[in-house]
Amino acid sequence: MARKIGSRYTALQVLGRGSAGTVWLGEGPEGAVAVKLLREDLASDERLVERFVRERSALLSLDHPRIVGVRDLVVDGNDLALVMDLVRGTDLRTRLEHERRLGPEAAVAIAADVAEALAAAHSAGIVHRDVKPENVLLDALALVGPGGAPPALLTDFGVAKLIDSPGRTRATSVIGTPDYVAPELVEGLPPRAAVDIYALATVLYELLAGFTPFGGGHPGAVLRRHVTETVAPLPGVPDELWQLIHQCLAKAPASRLRAAELASRLRELLPSLEGMPPLDIDEHPDDGYADGDTGEARAPGEGEGEPGAAGAEPPRGAVPLVPSGASPDANRDTHTSMRVPEADELAGGAHGTARAPRPAGEPRAGSAKHRAALRRRRARVGAVAAGVLAVAGVGGWLALSGDDDEGTTQPAPAVEQPDGP
Repeated sequence: MARKIGSRYTALQVLGRGSAGTVWLGEGPEGAVAVKLLREDLASDERLVERFVRERSALLSLDHPRIVGVRDLVVDGNDLALVMDLVRGTDLRTRLEHERRLGPEAAVAIAADVAEALAAAHSAGIVHRDVKPENVLLDALALVGPGGAPPALLTDFGVAKLIDSPGRTRATSVIGTPDYVAPELVEGLPPRAAVDIYALATVLYELLAGFTPFGGGHPGAVLRRHVTETVAPLPGVPDELWQLIHQCLAKAPASRLRAAELASRLRELLPSLEGMPPLDIDEHPDDGYADGDTGEARAPGEGEGEPGAAGAEPPRGAVPLVPSGASPDANRDTHTSMRVPEADELAGGAHGTARAPRPAGEPRAGSAKHRAALRRRRARVGAVAAGVLAVAGVGGWLALSGDDDEGTTQPAPAVEQPDGP
């Protein structure tokens, strides 16, 4: 049902929902627009509305081909809305759900577009804070680029900062989406530009692998892995590309590349990736993290009888924090306030390599298939050893029990004794 947004815009149809609000297809004086209408409880917060108005000029000034432009900010009664350019196409999450992973050339081209968008925002002093596939839009009306990837545009600038206004969140909360949250945010440090680089590197990893490096299970466990685990190499990724990803996933923010440099280096890699097929990587149901665990593989059948365990699809990508059945057009959470784990919680759990991918067909270490393979290998080794011992025993018996004509055992040859002193 259509509704008026301020005096200039009309919201016509719901396009999607997130934790911060609802996105509508709208109509304005200059034609079709996208209207992000924030939740009523946010609109009733006077301090947030003041912050919203203060951020208006900064958000309106973001003008870049790879950024979904903000045209207007509306404050009208209980309505608090961002009016944005309408992008005809889909978001990157939807494409991943259809294809699971992209070819390296397309993945790198999309990441380079997003890096250019971040470079423009960072130069204007704006940190996105929620870079993830849901906030990357693919323009279906534009010419495709390297690897057949349509141009990518980054959206939802400023929303995380608005939600994180003073008084709305505690110092022990994290604003963001668990799979993409930089470790310094988990530890309670203020968000800087480097948090966007970490999130983008996580997205690029996901585009290549089909899953995020630290995702799966309870959000608290995901946050802990960002701090305590090291990222595992992706089989089949060219070394230079992997070094970029690895550097941008560094735990220390200062070790990561800046957005402009990352974009440039990704563009330089594109020719070498032409024609490369998507990676052939396994991710079996028994490889996913169980809720609340710290990265140890779970064998089939473990956790059966728990709510949602039977027949549930294993966690492979981002953790959906908005129930998928909440509404016909429900989307994954956009901005979630999560408790920062305590120091002892961060210190606990595994301190190894998280979610180590491997070539297709090779079982993950610790999984049920891996344990079964080890048992078969030990059985084969044991059988071979027994055979060797049996052969050795028969040979020794033949050597020592050769009968002479009289049926007596031949004496062993004498050993010459050394002369005495």
